[in-house]
Amino acid sequence: MLKELHVRMKDIPKQDRPRERLINKGASHLSDQELLAIVIGSGTREESVHDLAIRLYQHFDGIECLREATLEELVQIKGIGQVKAVSILAAIELGNRMGRFKKTDRYVIRCPEDGANYVMEDMRLLKQEHFICLFLDTKNQIIHQQTIFIGSLNASISHPREIFREAIKRSCASIVCLHNHPSGVRLYS
Repeated sequence: MLKELHVRMKDIPKQDRPRERLINKGASHLSDQELLAIVIGSGTREESVHDLAIRLYQHFDGIECLREATLEELVQIKGIGQVKAVSILAAIELGNRMGRFKKTDRYVIRCPEDGANYVMEDMRLLKQEHFICLFLDTKNQIIHQQTIFIGSLNASISHPREIFREAIKRSCASIVCLHNHPSGVRLYS
């Protein structure tokens, strides 16, 4: 009878372990699975942390779907308990926040691409259409961002009254209106 080969992390040469490779070469030299293994921290009696990370990665078909994983989905995977699931979710949220981080200086809108770039990271993974307004001061600096309406997969309807109410409340000089296309289809009229 063939017994499945189980390689423990301590059986791997020290210089080839994810944690040591990160220390010596930097995080950018590690694969998604190796970074995930570091976040998970430990494996089980039957499976090394690296094997567990690979299985978790494959279960979610990569990091894009893992990014949307829930606590309930994670703890259903053998070897991932509540503590490991919470660590994974915390790392995902930290990554999301770092992606959204903006300097304390106000962002200036000089052209349409500036407005798109400002909201792109927040809007690119949304599953419904969102109609967002950026409210600007007299120097075209963003003073406020507001989601005015959340629609369906392919439609978003908003009324000017909602936009102007917020603009008046903020005493803004200009407004930039944006919306996403989660369906991937762009309709022009």
